[in-house]
Amino acid sequence: MDVPVWLWIVFAVTVVVSLTVDLLAHRKAHVIGFKEAGLWSALWVGLALVFGGVVFLTLGTTAGTEYTTAWLLEKSLSVDNLFVFALIFAYFKVPREYQHRVLFYGVIGALVFRALFLTAGVAVVNRFTFVLFLFAAILFYSSYKILSGQEENFDPGKSFAVRLLRKIMPVQDDYSGTHFIVHKEGRRIATPLLAVVAAIEAADLIFAVDSVPAVLAVSDDLFIVYTSNAFAILGLRALYFLLAGLLDRFHYLSHGLAIILAFIAVKLILQASHKMISTSIPEIPSPVSLAVIVVILAVSVTLSMRRPPPDRNSTDASGTDASK
Repeated sequence: MDVPVWLWIVFAVTVVVSLTVDLLAHRKAHVIGFKEAGLWSALWVGLALVFGGVVFLTLGTTAGTEYTTAWLLEKSLSVDNLFVFALIFAYFKVPREYQHRVLFYGVIGALVFRALFLTAGVAVVNRFTFVLFLFAAILFYSSYKILSGQEENFDPGKSFAVRLLRKIMPVQDDYSGTHFIVHKEGRRIATPLLAVVAAIEAADLIFAVDSVPAVLAVSDDLFIVYTSNAFAILGLRALYFLLAGLLDRFHYLSHGLAIILAFIAVKLILQASHKMISTSIPEIPSPVSLAVIVVILAVSVTLSMRRPPPDRNSTDASGTDASK
């Protein structure tokens, strides 16, 4: 796809300006409330959709549909990240007023790592089409783990990044405001806040194993896959604070994500077969992929709202909550 240089520049400027405004707006540590999180979430979603409109007008309907599909796919897959964020914050007992600062730097790291992974992924896919079959196998396995309840538990304290940090420098037990590193007796000592950032980056690397193959099934154009990923990642912080107290209610969403991963795996197999075996093998068009993802997400959320988790039902039935 012939992407004009000015469109890359517009994207880069938009990201830098957005991050700068976000950082300045939250330069003072404070607890992010539901209303503030809602406004920021609307802003990030609106920004992503406006950029998608620019892609439609500049690169055409196919590119615009691929961008929208990839953005929605990454947005839905990133919900799993929110559960891990909550786990990490609970493990390190991060004060609520410091959580946004941690996620801000986590997002910057994610943008850098995704750029590296997606660039490598696009290069590999364009050169070795058979890799798509391997990506499909990864997605099928991830889907199976979710549906069978065999997802690996993420232990923040034992993640590679946190263990590496502890080898590089000592980590103190207490927080020192929003500082990541403090100096004591001529030595640099990391605060738990830096360990939290390391844990979040390690978690994103794990999720990239699913995310990168999935988005490459939508498009093999670096501009489409990276910009869609970037705008989805930028809205993660606000989405976390918006849904922090509601994550457990969307208990069917993980099943929906598993079905989406399996669907994307089938799309990859058909795509690779079309290129390597026979052009008579049909591919799944991007508009169909977009429609399937939207329907699965809508059904998952609707079922979650209509059928509360079993523990919620049992609690209500006992009358314990009803009396409060």
